[in-house]
Amino acid sequence: MASGKRIAVVTGGMGGIGTAICQRLASQGCTVIATVHPSEQEQSTKWLAERETEGGDISVVAGDVSSASDSARMMGEVIERFGAVDILVNCAGITRDTTMKRMQAGQWDEVIATNLSSVFYVTQPIWEGMLERGFGRVINISSVNGQRGQFGQVNYAAAKAGMHGVTMTLAQEGASKGVTVNTVSPGYVKTAMTDAIRDDIRESIIAGIPMRRMGLPEEIAAAVAFLAADEQAYLTGANLPVNGGLFIH
Repeated sequence: MASGKRIAVVTGGMGGIGTAICQRLASQGCTVIATVHPSEQEQSTKWLAERETEGGDISVVAGDVSSASDSARMMGEVIERFGAVDILVNCAGITRDTTMKRMQAGQWDEVIATNLSSVFYVTQPIWEGMLERGFGRVINISSVNGQRGQFGQVNYAAAKAGMHGVTMTLAQEGASKGVTVNTVSPGYVKTAMTDAIRDDIRESIIAGIPMRRMGLPEEIAAAVAFLAADEQAYLTGANLPVNGGLFIH
C-alpha cells in the first residue's frame, strides 16, 4: 500500500472494528498507533501483547479524545515518539441509546464529544503538517445510522451524520495539498458488542439486511485500507457505505 513506512493513528483502536483496522494497516507496512482511553491502559497491555504475536508494528498511546487539550497532548506525544502522522482513522465512538423523550443532556453531550468533537480535536493538531508535507489520509468511521437515522439514537445519529459534514469540508480544504478525507459508514458489524444482543433481536436485524449477515470487522478494515492507499490520491469527500445493502443511497 504505502511507499515507505507510513505512520497511521487509529483512535478507538482496541474496539472490534478498530483492532481490525490496526491489523490491516500494520500488515501493509504501516507503523500503527492505537489511541486508548486512559481508563483502558491496563487492558491495552494485554491487547498489545496479542498484537505482538501477529508480528505487526503496533503501539498504544493513551488519551481522552473527548477533550480538546488531552487530544492535542496525545497527538503531540505521537509526533514526538513516532514522527509526522500520514494516516488518521477516527474510529473512537460510544453509544448512550434512549429515546428523545428520556434522553438526559449528559447522554447527548457525552456522545457528541466522543463521536464528533473528537474528530476535530484529534485531526486539528496534525492537519497543518499534512498540508505542509503534501500528503495525508483522514478516514472518519461513521455509521449507516448517520445516513438514515435510528430510533433511540438521536445523539449517535447526529454525531455520525456530523462526521461526514467534517469529511466534506476538510476534503475541500485539503484537496489542493494532496490530503484526502473520506468517510466509511459501516452497517451492523459482528463484534463483541453485536454478539451481546439478544438472539431474537439479532436475528431480526440480520433478516433486514439484504446480504442476510452482519459485516466483518475485516471488511470495514479493507475499505479503510483502500482509502488510505498512496495511489488513492483522487478520491476525496466520499462516504463509502459498507452495509450489505441495508441502506442504499
